[in-house]
Amino acid sequence: MADDKRGRDKQAHDAERRQREREIREELSRSGEAEPPVEPAELAAVEEELASVTFPATARTVVDAVGPRALTAGEGHPTVSDLLPDTELETFDSPRAVRARIQRPTVARAMKRVVEAAEGRQQVELRESQLDAFRKTFEALEDIDADDEDEGITVIRDWIIGRIQQKEKVPGSRGVRREAAKFCRSNGYPVRNDEWLGI
Repeated sequence: MADDKRGRDKQAHDAERRQREREIREELSRSGEAEPPVEPAELAAVEEELASVTFPATARTVVDAVGPRALTAGEGHPTVSDLLPDTELETFDSPRAVRARIQRPTVARAMKRVVEAAEGRQQVELRESQLDAFRKTFEALEDIDADDEDEGITVIRDWIIGRIQQKEKVPGSRGVRREAAKFCRSNGYPVRNDEWLGI
């Protein structure tokens, strides 16, 4: 590589990308979670593309910026717009928050459906803390080894959407966790009291 401004810029750019990939791998190993289906290099590339976006940013802004980008993980190589709602209702604080959402496509799809169900309903308020609790619940359901089909995510996602449609209200996080724990126990998946679903 030539020792000129362009060559040095490329080297710096590559070094930053490798550093982001390392940070993602380290964060995943510290969290104790299984390796997510999306590769760290792809997550780093999405973060890189989001460099021109001013955060906090709405989900719609993020979809406009990187929506068409295809990911090699998950069924059918989803795009970012397959995993994030095209809405002003949800905001992301940083590229890292976007990465955290899309690194688990099954969870991201469930979250997208919940946000879309709430959008356009005047009486429905969707708080950031609720979204965070829903995400943690879906992740806990996805982590059940015996449930290969992620049936629990589908059941709880549909339960939340049903509550929004019937009651014009988003269920509370404790109610969602309780319903998820009920699903687990009725299907023979143990839930300990010290776990997220153990309420």
